[in-house]
Formats: sequence, C-alpha cells, structure tokens
Amino acid sequence: MAGFACQLLSLLCILGALQLVRGYSFRNCMEHKKGQVFNCYNRKEENMTAIIDDLPSTAVNLSINTNHVPRILNNTFTRLPNLLLLSLDHNQIRDIEQLAFHNLTHLKSLNLSFNLISALSPSVFHDLGNLTFLSLARNKLKELPGDIFSTLVSLSNLIIRENFLRNFTGIAKSISDLQNLRKLDLCQNHLTSLSHFNVSLPKSLNALYVCYNSLSTLGNHSSLLKPIQLLDLSHNPRLSTEAFHGVDLEGVNYLRLQSTGVNIFEFLNISNIYAGHVDFSNTSLNGSSEVIKLCNILQKKLPKIKNLDLSHNGFQIGKNSPILNNCPEIKEALNVSHNQIKIINCLDFLKNQTQVQVLNVEHNHITILPPCDEAVRLPNLLEVTFRYNHILSIKSFAFKNTPNLKILKLNINIISFLDQKALKGLNGLETLRLDNNLLTTLTKNTFEDLISLQTLNLRNNRISVIFSETFFHLGNLTILDLGGNKITHFQQSGLNGLRRLAKFYLDGNKLKMIDPSFYHIFQDTLTVLDLQNNQINLLSEKIVVPPFMNLTKLSDLKLGGQQPHGLAFLPTFLFQGLHSLRSLYLTDNKISLFGYNVFDDLTDLNFLSLDSCCVGVMQLQPGIFKNLKNLTTLMIENTGMQNFSKEVFGSLTKLQKLQLDHNVMQQIDVEALQSLPNLQYLDMRRVPLSCTCENSMLKNWTENNQDVYVVYLYNMQCPGDAKTKFYKFDTSVCYIDLGEYMFVGTTLVVFLFTFTPLFYVKLYWKFKYSYYVFRSWFSEQWRRLREEEENCKYDAFISYNSSDEMWVMDQLLPNLEGKGSSFKLCLHHRDFEPGRYILDNIVSAVYSSRKTVCVVSRNFLSSEWCSLEIQMASYRLFDEHRDVLLLVLLEPLSDRQLSSYHRMRKVMLKKTYLQWPGTECVDPTQSQELFWNQLRRAIGTGSRTERKGDDTSAHTRGSQHSETHKSDESCYLLP
Repeated sequence: MAGFACQLLSLLCILGALQLVRGYSFRNCMEHKKGQVFNCYNRKEENMTAIIDDLPSTAVNLSINTNHVPRILNNTFTRLPNLLLLSLDHNQIRDIEQLAFHNLTHLKSLNLSFNLISALSPSVFHDLGNLTFLSLARNKLKELPGDIFSTLVSLSNLIIRENFLRNFTGIAKSISDLQNLRKLDLCQNHLTSLSHFNVSLPKSLNALYVCYNSLSTLGNHSSLLKPIQLLDLSHNPRLSTEAFHGVDLEGVNYLRLQSTGVNIFEFLNISNIYAGHVDFSNTSLNGSSEVIKLCNILQKKLPKIKNLDLSHNGFQIGKNSPILNNCPEIKEALNVSHNQIKIINCLDFLKNQTQVQVLNVEHNHITILPPCDEAVRLPNLLEVTFRYNHILSIKSFAFKNTPNLKILKLNINIISFLDQKALKGLNGLETLRLDNNLLTTLTKNTFEDLISLQTLNLRNNRISVIFSETFFHLGNLTILDLGGNKITHFQQSGLNGLRRLAKFYLDGNKLKMIDPSFYHIFQDTLTVLDLQNNQINLLSEKIVVPPFMNLTKLSDLKLGGQQPHGLAFLPTFLFQGLHSLRSLYLTDNKISLFGYNVFDDLTDLNFLSLDSCCVGVMQLQPGIFKNLKNLTTLMIENTGMQNFSKEVFGSLTKLQKLQLDHNVMQQIDVEALQSLPNLQYLDMRRVPLSCTCENSMLKNWTENNQDVYVVYLYNMQCPGDAKTKFYKFDTSVCYIDLGEYMFVGTTLVVFLFTFTPLFYVKLYWKFKYSYYVFRSWFSEQWRRLREEEENCKYDAFISYNSSDEMWVMDQLLPNLEGKGSSFKLCLHHRDFEPGRYILDNIVSAVYSSRKTVCVVSRNFLSSEWCSLEIQMASYRLFDEHRDVLLLVLLEPLSDRQLSSYHRMRKVMLKKTYLQWPGTECVDPTQSQELFWNQLRRAIGTGSRTERKGDDTSAHTRGSQHSETHKSDESCYLLP
C-alpha cells in the first residue's frame, strides 16, 4: 500500500506540473503588468463596455486610446473598482452618461482629452472623491455646470485647455469648492476676461494658465489673482497694459507675458509684482537699446535678480556691447536664446555679470568661437550651451576665460574645425557635447586638459580614424559616445588612457572586426558596449582569441544590424568569459549557424534579443540555451523559426517574457510551454498556427487559463480562413469520447494481463480441442466418421500413457480381446495409420470406437496427447450426449492431483469410474475378476443417451454402485 500511495502521489505531482503554466488573453487590451496595467489601443469596437468586459477587477491602470467610441454608458467601469489611473484620450467620445464612472471611488487620475465632448452631466464625476488629476483638454466644451466638480474634494490638477469656454465666472463657480486645487489650465479657449462675480477662486490655487485666449481685461477687483503664484498670460494679443491697473500681483513669483499687447516698461511702472519674477522672453525687445532700457528699470527696482530670460526678442549683441552693464546682478541663469546674436566676442557682454552660472545662447546665428585667452574671466560660469547655432570653427583657447565650466554643449552645429587647443584650460569640465557636427579629426592634444571629463559625446560626426592616444588624458571618463561616425579602425593605443570607461558606444560605424586588444585598458570597468550597425562579419575573420574574454564586468552588449551581410556565424567561443552579461542584442543579422555552446558562459543573462537575426529558417540546436538559467526575456521575432521544442527552450526555467511574433511555425508544443514555469507574457501574433488537431492542446491551453498572458489571442486567425479564429476552432473531432475510450482500453489491457494466465492454465486444452474440432468439422473425414458412427470399427479405443503400456499389454489386452471376449480394441501403437497426423489418428480412433477407455495414472495426467484424447471423448459425452467415455484408475489419485483437470473431475462426478484393485485387497484375484466383468459390461452397453434421460442414467449408476459395493469397496471405486 505504501508503494501504491507513492506512485499515486507521483502521478498527481506530474499532473499538477502539467497544469502549472497556462495561457490567457484579452480580446481588446494588452497587459503590461500582470493583472494591473492595461492598454487598449486602436480597437474596432465602438462599445466601451465590450472593450473592457474581460479585464480583471484587479486592474489599477487602464489606457483606452485611439479608438472610435462615441458614447460611454452608465456603469461601464463598475467591474473595475480598483482603478487608480484611467486614460480615455483620442477616442472621439461625444457623450458621457451621468453614471459612467460609477463605483470608481479609488480613481486618482482621469484623462478625457482629445475627444468630441461638448457637454457634461452635472453628476458625471459624482463618485470620484479621490480624483487628483482631471484632463478635459482638446474637446468642444462651451460651458461647465456650476457644481460639476463639487464632489472632487481631492482634485489638485484640472486641465480644460483647447475648448470653447467663454465665461470665466461659470468656471470659477464650478471650481470654487475645490479646496485642494493647485493648478488650473485654461489655455486656448475663448476667454475675454477673468472677471468672476460673487465667486472666489480656491485659496489653494497657485498656478493659473490662460495663454492663447482673447483676454482684454483681467477682472473687476484687486484681489482677483491674490492666491496665484504662477500666472501664464502669454499669447493674448488683446491684453494691454491697462488691464493690470489695480490688479494685485504681489504674490505672483512667475509671470509670462509673451506675445501680448503689454508694454513691458509701462507694466513694470504700474505693477506691484516683483520684477525678478517676470519672464521677459518674447516681450518685443527688438533692439539692444530696449534691453538696456529694461535693465535700467530693473536696476531701480532690485539690486539682484536670480534668473533673467531675454529669449525670443530678436536683439543683437555687438562687440563690447554694454547691453547688460546696467542690469541688476544676475545670480544664476541668463537666457538669450532665440535672438539674432551673431558674435559673442568671448562673452564680453557679461563683463559686469560675472556671477552668472548658467548661460543659454541656443538658436542664434553664431558662426565662430574666437580665442579668449585675454578676455574677461568668468570664474562662476558653470554651464554654457551653444546648441542650434551655425558654429563652423572653434579657435584655440576659446574657453580660456571660463576655466570652471562643468557642462559645455556645442552639439547640433556645423563644427568642422576644432583647434587642438580649443578646449585648453577646461580642467574642471565634466560633460562635453560635440555630437551632430562635421568633425573629421581628433588628435592627442584635443582633449589634453579635460582631466575631469566624465561624459564625452561625439556622435554623428565624420570621424574615420581614432589616432593613438587621442583619449590618453581622459582618465576619469566614464561615458564615451562615438556612434554614427565612419570609424574603420583604431590606431595602436587609440583608446589608451580610458581607465574608468563604463559605457562605450561605437554603433553606426564601419568597424569590420572585434579586436580584444582595444579593450584591455578598461576591461575591468566597462559595463556597456554598443557595436550595432557596423560591418562585422565573423566568417571573414579568423578569431583566435575570444574577443570579450577579459570584460569581466560587461553587462550590456549590442551586436545587432551588422552591414551588409550580418554576423553570418556565431562561433562557440564568441561570448566566452562574459559571466556578468545581463543583456545581449543580436537583432537584424543574417546568422546562418549558431555554435552549439555559444551561450554557455552567459550564466547571468537576463535579456536576449534575436529579432530578425537569421537568414532563411533559424535552426537552433537542442541545448543551446541550457546555461541561461536566469534569462527572463527572450525576443525571437521574425526569425523564420519553424518549430518551438522543449529540447531547445526547456531549460529556460526563469523566462517571463517570450516574443515569438512573426515566425513561420504552424504548431506549438504545449509541453514546451509547460517547461517554462515562470512564463508570464507570450506574443505569437502573425504566427500561422494551423487550426488542426496538431494544435488542439494549444487551443485548449489558451481556453481556460490564468497564468500566461497571450497577446491578442482573440485576434489570431486560422490560416486561409479569415472568418475563423484560432481560439475557437472546432477540436471535437480530436477528442471524441477520449475519456471513455481510454477507460475501456485500459480496462481491457488490465483484464488481459490478469486473466490470460488463468485462461491458459484452465482452458488451454478446451480451446485447443475446440480449434481442432472446428477445423475438422468441414473436412470430408469428419462427416464420414459421423455417418459411420453406428457401425463402429472398434469396440473401444484405449487411451493410455506409454509408461503404462506393460499393464495394458499384460492385463487389459488379454482380458478384453482374449479369454472368450470378442471385443476389438484400438491401440495407438498397433492401429494408428503410419504417416498420418497424430491429431487425425486420435480423432479417427475416438469416432471409430463405441467407447473410449482412459487408463488414468499420474503419468497419464502429465501427457499432452492423453489430455487431448480425454477432451475428445468428454466432448462426445457432454456436448453430443453419447455415453462413450470409461475411466480406469490404475492408482489412487488425490483431489489435489486432480484439481487442475476440471474436465476429468466433471466426468468423475457424473459417471461411474473403475479403479484397478491393488495388492492391498483381501482377495486380489476375486477383485480383479469382478473388475474385468464390470469393464466388459460397460464396453458392451450402447453409446446413445437421451437428452432428458439424466434421471435414468443416475438410477443405473446408482444400481451399479450398490452392486459393486457389496463386493469390496476398498478395491475399486464406483461413485
């Protein structure tokens, strides 16, 4: 019993394991975090309820966008009571019923922007007491019900920009009870005034955006904007200076007046706002004289200013220009971007502003940065950006006067000449951006003084060669970006000096080989290496040493997109030594062969991308991923893969995300999926899975499941039949009463194994006899024997074993054929026809004799042919109802010895049998004589019996028994 229990437990464990991993999907949404985050994008459903009807109640973040859902019905989201973020933008929504958001009591963010909503029910947001963010931007709202937001007691951010609102009083009334409201965005409406009669704005409101409206007046009392700290009035061309008369702006700490009709000089004279809180960008300061005028006014109002924004004004700065001389002292940032500046003359316009820390000169027309070794020093300047200019060249000592720069941005220009001494003196520089220029050459002196540099970006230039010791002095550099150039090779010692390099980007160049000698300088520090989109082809190079062997800390390696023919081959030792690698990208290559052990050293790999990596059909050898025990994400889209087998993928026991999109396999083995116990995400879109019995288990696996998310399962079509979906193709023909058939088949097998030995022992001769009788039934001889039955050739056929032949010849033959007896006996050694089959001789002897006398002994019972002879005779006795069988026992036999011969026992129970008197009899001679007389009389009686004569026969047997018993019961037995 203990063994059976163990086997049963093992079976249950196996069945449980088979159910460990199952698949599930959603009809219209993609899951991004199990049971919590969903995105329903660009679906064909027009009913919002239909889109989300199969989502779980555990969802907390739901985005439904870019659909055509004209109406949201009552109780649409009742099934999702745990939602915290709900985005319904870009859905062409026109109408929202008043109970549409019923039961969303936990919702914190609701986005209804970019729809066609023209009106809202007063109670539509009634249940959203925990809402903190609400966006109604880009709709067609003309007015708001007075108490529409009354229940949104937690609302802090309200965006209603890009609508058709005109009445600010109505808006103020709708938000008056929102005591937690901090930001209100009303930009791009049709507001003409901020007047709000008999209504006060919430005291918590500190940011008000009313840009791009038609404001001409601000309000009717001074306390209108008292709680506001950030006020955006930009792009209201009708707004004039007069609108600010009597308006209290003392609490405002940031004011935007761009593109308005406000005269900035008059405004500063009449307003009580702190001048340092005004954004002066795009305030029509078209000439340097107007900037000087502004500075004079500011100088009178405040001695210092934290930030000064003069962008988008269109002024120029000439040589030795006093433009900022009279301005208050700028403590932090100066922005002069988006102007007409062409010459900066070593920033001499800052000679009286030496405290500036951040300078923005983007989007101007500067063409050259001249030498500045004798210019005014600006020791406090930490960051300068010259992006989006037309800088062509940078001369020597261009930044000599700014020795403490930390960040220098020269990117997105047309720099083709960078003097070897252009960056001299920048010992403290940490970040240098030179990307997106026209640089072709770098020398060992270019970065000589940049000993503190940590990030160097040279992407998208025209550099073709890295000369020796170019980066020799950059001992603290951690990020080097050389991507998007034309680099074909590195000269010897070209990368020397990069002792702390952690991230190295070489993608988009023309490298043709991977030389391990390049990386020996930073082999103990490098974590990211990007070699994508080069010209590396591993078939064309003889790689003797594993190229990444010594990069012991490398965690991210990109080798995708090699041009023009891809990597072609992945040698077995290619990734040898990369025990710390976490991410590997091999996308967009044309690999025809993978080395069997190519991934063996990547024991810490978490992410592997093989998207579009192969040419033709991808052939992955079994066990190729055997050591990737920590892999969690595998991307193998568009690889031409024809099968998904357990032998290849079965070792990925920690895999969570599997991308199989756009492959050519027609079936997926469920057993292979079951071998991935941690799988959570499966994408097999655009895979031509056949809707046949080969995929019946896969279809059932995806039908009722809870563990693995299958992306858009319900959109997958059967190949050649666009009307039939994979998830519901008919599998009934594959499982017709399978359980019943398995039960019946198992029962038959158990029955055969149990009873076949028993049948063999008990019924072997019965079957064998029946077979021979059936075969003989149709023979001519059989019919002839039956016809001549009444005119038998012999009186008795003697069946005996050869070991008893002496008794037969000495005793039986003389007493039956001699001593006055006229019986003719059939003996096999004397009367069987020579050359004839033994079986035919036996059948002939039985049916040619009126009686069959079986001389039974222990030897007789063990004889196969004797057993067949008694079977023949007993058949005539029981089945043909002919009294033809006589039993003579030569020796006493116990019940145990006869137990195996049920046919003989049956004869002995129904017929008289004789036993040869032994020497133990009182009078052996008399007993033997009586034995022979009884035997002669039995042979002499007829063989025909009546079918209903059982009583008569019994009587006869009983009489015989009485008669014989009088003689000596112990010498012969007549039951």
